[in-house]
Amino acid sequence: MPPTLASLVHHSALKLTVRAGGDRLDVPVRWAHASELADPVPYMEGGELLLITALKLDAEDPETMRRYVKRLVGAGVVGLGFGVGVNYADIPKALVEAAVQEGLPLLEVPRRTPFLAISKAVSAAIAADQYRAVTAGFAAQRELTRQALSDGPEGLLAALASQVDGWAALYDASGAVVATAPEWAGRRAARLTADVERLRERPAPASAVVGAGGGGDEGEDEGEGPGEGAGDRVELHSLGTGRRPRAALAVGTAAALGTAERYALHSAIALLTLTTERSRSLQDAEQRIGAAVLRMLLAGEPDHARAVAGDLYGGLLDAPFRIVVAESAAAPVGVVRDAGGAGGAASRTTAGALVAADTNGDPLGGLAECLESAAARAGEAVLVVPEGERLVVLAVDGGAAVEACGEFAAALEGARAEVRGRAGASGVAQGSADEDELVVGMSGPAGPIAAAAAYKQAEQALSVARRRGRVLVGHEQLAAGSVVPLLADDAVRAFADGLLRPLYEHDATGRGDLVASLRAWLSRHGQWDAAAADLGVHRHTLRYRMRRVEEILGRSLDDPDVRMELWLALKTTAAVGE
Repeated sequence: MPPTLASLVHHSALKLTVRAGGDRLDVPVRWAHASELADPVPYMEGGELLLITALKLDAEDPETMRRYVKRLVGAGVVGLGFGVGVNYADIPKALVEAAVQEGLPLLEVPRRTPFLAISKAVSAAIAADQYRAVTAGFAAQRELTRQALSDGPEGLLAALASQVDGWAALYDASGAVVATAPEWAGRRAARLTADVERLRERPAPASAVVGAGGGGDEGEDEGEGPGEGAGDRVELHSLGTGRRPRAALAVGTAAALGTAERYALHSAIALLTLTTERSRSLQDAEQRIGAAVLRMLLAGEPDHARAVAGDLYGGLLDAPFRIVVAESAAAPVGVVRDAGGAGGAASRTTAGALVAADTNGDPLGGLAECLESAAARAGEAVLVVPEGERLVVLAVDGGAAVEACGEFAAALEGARAEVRGRAGASGVAQGSADEDELVVGMSGPAGPIAAAAAYKQAEQALSVARRRGRVLVGHEQLAAGSVVPLLADDAVRAFADGLLRPLYEHDATGRGDLVASLRAWLSRHGQWDAAAADLGVHRHTLRYRMRRVEEILGRSLDDPDVRMELWLALKTTAAVGE
């Protein structure tokens, strides 16, 4: 504890006597300073015990003393020590009354007690308090280190909460709560998700002081600790040395942290940052192993892949998995960040949406963080392999990572729609999503033996997503839909136009209706009577028209390849017309 006026009064060597303000002696003393200036206030910082003998003051004038004491109180002076036997034999009554009126503690200093002795006593007490704080800080550091080594981040949080007499919480890169101590702090920590998101937007290291009341929510939450209200003082600190914080720490206490508690907090930040950075190195090593496992799977060597994966990815290869292939040409930051606006904030309730709303111009990195965080919380294995502007992921079919991928894509789809809607309303042109934004293809469920086929499925879905301007397309969507939308390509349309143009030109002269007749005949699989009935003509008329089609195109309708090409050309031109 720092020195107080009470501790100085009880100091046996100083022999101080309280003449006023006896009920305010528990205030801490930051320093003891002697000054005979008529106005020492400009040189005060607050928290001082001012020592005077009134050499330059008319201490017997009531008005002068009232103004003097009032100014001292306004400057934050915590006490006034008056040395008797120098200029005044006793403390003047006017000064005592002014001190009583303003509530300023007034101490009588006997002549045999030099002011220097009081200054030394304050200095020694401050030094002793700082030494105790440093010693306690080192002890806390040792305990935190021991807990981190033996029980990991959870043990460290428990030790930190005990050291600061409060609670502590750890957040992952997506802003989700990973661990809390004590357990009842979980709901309180969850209320700070928005504050953690704002902290992540700032370069590391970053910190902030917030309230845990969730915007003025007072009282206790069900399940929280007894007597633990929602008005804690909470400090948030980012963890990680890179440009983008990888985690965050929250510490909630009833009051501001003291020196010893501050040492403990800084030690915890250093240990958690070290753990985070070490985890990053381990993740890099895991990624290299994962890349090797992926290459073996795609090369048709599942047994070798299992041997290399070991316990790290072995469980992933034992269950059906999906392959996700994502590509990006670095999506514009503005397009992605608009998901966090007023229109999108309310719907961002999942990890995927939270990360998608803030990818810092790196949607591939944001997707990787999202899938890894979701898998970690669910206790799943996930294999993430960055390949330049491409990301390949193996995730458990039906697992948390696959679900988070869908949520991430939905959040980005919503952000793009909102931005394009605003741009359209303002007349600003928007770039094509398939040129500068994230596109993702997902395979169907597969096993190690079929990994190469699943990879091809994911690439096919990725190609379709790019052409359609979608964020995510799954292989099931392709298998369940029509092949016609897949032909929405300029080259296919040009082929269809070139193939059918002679028939359209013939019909334009009014000498027949060859295009409609060809469509009816093909739709009836070459059945003359049924096709003629659809057209309302005689079957001989339809036969004549089909011979004219063969003559004009120079192709035989008996060839199934020709019939297929003509049917797809008709479907393509019909889709364009629609």
